[in-house]
Amino acid sequence: MTESQRTERTGDAGQDGPAGPAVETAVDAGAAGRVGSWRLLLGYVRPYRGVLAFGGVLSLVSSLAGLAMPLLAKTVIDAFGEQRSLAGPVLGLTAAVILGAAVGAFGRYVLERMGEGIVFSARRSLVDRMLRLRVSEVDRLKPGDLLSRVTSDTTLLRAVFTDGIVESVGAVFMLVGAIVMMALMDGFLLLVTLVILVLVGGLVGLVMPRIQRASVEAQASVGEMGAVLDRVLQAFRTVKASGAEDREIAAVGEAARRARDRGVAVAWWTSIAGISAWVAAQLAFVAVLGIGGARVASGALEVSSLIAFLLYLFYLVAPVGQLVQGATQVQGGLAAVRRIREVEELPVEEAAARRGPGGAVPPAAEPAGRAAPAGVVFENVAFRYGDDRPVVHRDVSFTVPAGGMTALVGPSGAGKSTVFALLERFYDHQAGTIAVDGRDVREWPLAELRAALGYVEQDAPVLDGTLRENLVFAAPDVTEADLRRVLGLTRLEDLVARFPEGLETKVGHRGVMLSGGERQRVAIARALLRRPRLLLLDEATSQLDAVNELRLREVIAEVARETTVLVIAHRLSTVTRAERIVVMEAGRVRAAGTHEELLAGDELYRELAATQFLVAAEDAAVPTGEHRAGEDAGEDAVGEVVPAAEGTAVSSAAADGTGRESVSVDS
Repeated sequence: MTESQRTERTGDAGQDGPAGPAVETAVDAGAAGRVGSWRLLLGYVRPYRGVLAFGGVLSLVSSLAGLAMPLLAKTVIDAFGEQRSLAGPVLGLTAAVILGAAVGAFGRYVLERMGEGIVFSARRSLVDRMLRLRVSEVDRLKPGDLLSRVTSDTTLLRAVFTDGIVESVGAVFMLVGAIVMMALMDGFLLLVTLVILVLVGGLVGLVMPRIQRASVEAQASVGEMGAVLDRVLQAFRTVKASGAEDREIAAVGEAARRARDRGVAVAWWTSIAGISAWVAAQLAFVAVLGIGGARVASGALEVSSLIAFLLYLFYLVAPVGQLVQGATQVQGGLAAVRRIREVEELPVEEAAARRGPGGAVPPAAEPAGRAAPAGVVFENVAFRYGDDRPVVHRDVSFTVPAGGMTALVGPSGAGKSTVFALLERFYDHQAGTIAVDGRDVREWPLAELRAALGYVEQDAPVLDGTLRENLVFAAPDVTEADLRRVLGLTRLEDLVARFPEGLETKVGHRGVMLSGGERQRVAIARALLRRPRLLLLDEATSQLDAVNELRLREVIAEVARETTVLVIAHRLSTVTRAERIVVMEAGRVRAAGTHEELLAGDELYRELAATQFLVAAEDAAVPTGEHRAGEDAGEDAVGEVVPAAEGTAVSSAAADGTGRESVSVDS
């Protein structure tokens, strides 16, 4: 299996593109997986080693102050029994309390601040990784689950280092110190204490793996809930219009219920671990109090020493509780790291070759400053979206000459949109050659290849932000003059004038403030501002009214004189202007030629022209009816008037008696 075949998996791919459910990345949960998780976890803390060490020192100082308190309390009791002055012992005890509290509070602040820095670094790293992932991988994942990994999972990292690792180190120091002091006071009582703690510790050790498994499931369920909610919000108007609120509320509620149930499982095992520490403390206290009281009665132990021992017992039990809590925090954190590592281990695209200010990649230009049009060659290209998916392209071969306009036509599912995906290298083909300017696209630095292309997607996405930000998204350094020129070309100047804030108007989430046609014009303007050598238009005029479409056709024709335009089209008005038309069917190139040549020589093209492009003819114009293009359900050409192709005539009924309009070529 080739590298591209291994990485171009998808959950559910249609002929013209993938769309499917999330796919979990397999991450080994065994020893190797745990090592990888720890390596990633420690990688986040590496830049904060100095801060971590400083916070750890402060924690140790606070622990030392705490260890001194039972001894100071013993001196107070001894001074009282010997009727000596209490001022010195009480003053020393007070100083130890204040010092321990102050140093501990400052150390906690240092560690919490470091924790926030770790979360910040993890989020930046994760977002950086996500935005560099291969498109094929992102298509397999659910956006809501990815958001959960960036927001929820990374938050758990803070607790791992503050409540988990660092506090556990301080607890170990306190534990060792308390054991040493208790051994100096009474070794027998210490032995009784340790036997109880070891027995309970064994129980906690059995619980920890269950906490990790439950934490993994809980974090995954939170991601699933986010994915379900994201699905609803992305189609909010459709949900409303379909009267599906109750069903979707139930679906989100069910996802929330699963998250709750898995969270309850985490709480159950965590409480088992926590209560074990509490039981150990109580049993040890009762045992020490009983046995220690007997030893005091026999004269083997002083009362002040027993009191100090009991205080050290509590200082011993508190670190044990901290260790249990820290272990549960680490288990939860490792579960989060495992989900983060799933993203970190997904394949990414090659590094950008060169980037300009603002992260944009400047287009390659000729010495005179004008970008030369790019030519494209597909030669025996084969492609499928996954090993278990149908073949999308079968020996696809065609040529797009440099300069001018070439149109791709064909029924839905023919593989037209996939041509653009392969040119942009969102996916890599499995066989054959795709060349731009005679150079295999795999040999192009990815950033340079995409810098030469301008891509207008079928759904014309608009990002949340201002109108200006959307327009200059692909060319942040564009001049105001170029911006105004393109606004005029795409008839957006009226839109800008209509908004009180002009170009600084917020367009809302996914461009909700704009109509479908306005979003398409914004997407086209964005591509034109990039000054591409090859402009890819995926049914870019489907949502435009007749007036704006006519104007935009003129713009595309003008652009085609300076660059190469490759357009996926259903409308005859677009197709007839193309110098070359490539007809695709079932993943193959069926025919290629001019409009007139294809009308005369290709049956499928004549059928497409009759059913999708032409509906009626009247003199030199053809008004279309309510037909919609097969690949773009959003296209509505009602009332559109398009010029009939030169040399063609349209009859009102097909010669075969089907009643379908047909196209004939004048002799």
